[in-house]
Amino acid sequence: MTDLHERHRAVIPDWVALYYKKPIEITHGEGRHVWDADGNRYLDFFGGILTTMTAHALPEVTKAVTEQAGRIIHSSTLYLNRPMVELAERIAALSGIPDARVFFTTSGTEANDTALLLATGHRRSNQILAMRNSYHGRSFSAVSVTGNHAWSPTSLSPLQTLYVHGGVRTRGPFAQLSDAQFVEACVADLEDLLGHTHDVAALIAEPVQGVGGFTSPPDGLYAAFREVLDRHGILWISDEVQTGWGRTGEHFWGWQAHDRNGPPDILTFAKGIGNGMSVGGVVARAEIMNCLDANSISTFGGSPITMAAGVANLSYLLEHDLQGNARRVGGLLIERLRGIAAGVPAVREVRGRGLMIGIELVKPGTDEADPQAAAAVLEAAREGGLLIGKGGGHDTSVLRIAPPLSLTVAEAEQGASVLEQALRNL
Repeated sequence: MTDLHERHRAVIPDWVALYYKKPIEITHGEGRHVWDADGNRYLDFFGGILTTMTAHALPEVTKAVTEQAGRIIHSSTLYLNRPMVELAERIAALSGIPDARVFFTTSGTEANDTALLLATGHRRSNQILAMRNSYHGRSFSAVSVTGNHAWSPTSLSPLQTLYVHGGVRTRGPFAQLSDAQFVEACVADLEDLLGHTHDVAALIAEPVQGVGGFTSPPDGLYAAFREVLDRHGILWISDEVQTGWGRTGEHFWGWQAHDRNGPPDILTFAKGIGNGMSVGGVVARAEIMNCLDANSISTFGGSPITMAAGVANLSYLLEHDLQGNARRVGGLLIERLRGIAAGVPAVREVRGRGLMIGIELVKPGTDEADPQAAAAVLEAAREGGLLIGKGGGHDTSVLRIAPPLSLTVAEAEQGASVLEQALRNL
């Protein structure tokens, strides 16, 4: 055990998990690569849990942060803040939500917490619908709408949460149905559930479930849900903390795969927009955002330095069409991984879209999750110079692959080769 690891264990809570039997200290990064304290170089296929979305040490973002730091680092939302207004204007326009207002936070957890506050305040109800296998953050309210027991440490809650089918396509009671039948069954389940409740404030849903192992329903499910929700006056919160900014390749926002009945009422975002800086936020129609009848500010949300990073990062993302790159390179990578998986009995499914890919592992010949296999592949990939993540609602048996969106074809092939060796050695 290293000295730093011993110091970590002495002062950091036991529940703050570390990857790897011998945890590594990442000291610096560039592009799609990072280095550890021992000088080892790794291709980064996890990007600080989908947070370093564009590239490590991106010059445009570094320059914006440095210049802003030289002027003023912090002032709070009690004062006018030019970078915050500029970023809010751009996000409001990109969100697809009419008459949008934007409130900045420091994380996705805080963004979802704010969205729940807005929805319950607007609807005067503390009942929330959430998806099974979901994850929405680590605050008291966010864990209470998280449908994944591994990430929900308490049953206490300020909310009454009811869970709906649909977030996982290939497991559960509707898995054997066709896509159309699956959507029909999930809508019927939602209708039935609402017949047993009082007024519900909102449905919160990730278009692609992140921590849950990059699972998703057929396109159009949430549009079909929307028809039911609208009849009851229930708001739709789209949690875009992991799916936003073009990561899925096909769309800029995950909700756009379900857009038949318009945009969500509330959209939450975080992670990638800051490219490593601590940025989160909420977008909502003015009537919803302005429903609070008490003062509310953010000390650190919308900080000039994080907003400057967000403006520079968003500009780079759009100018270099990183959504298109995610679609092209991600499409090649997922097909390469599916070809590898065809020869590995432990792989149940390779799924995802763009640069958001999950590889679910099971005990060969069964449908039983194999978290030990996932842990072994994680270790073997690191030995091969590749960093990946893991997750999944079924005992953390899904390998999570989410590189920076500037990934090249050559780097995708390099990462796939490392994964191929790790999987074949199971």
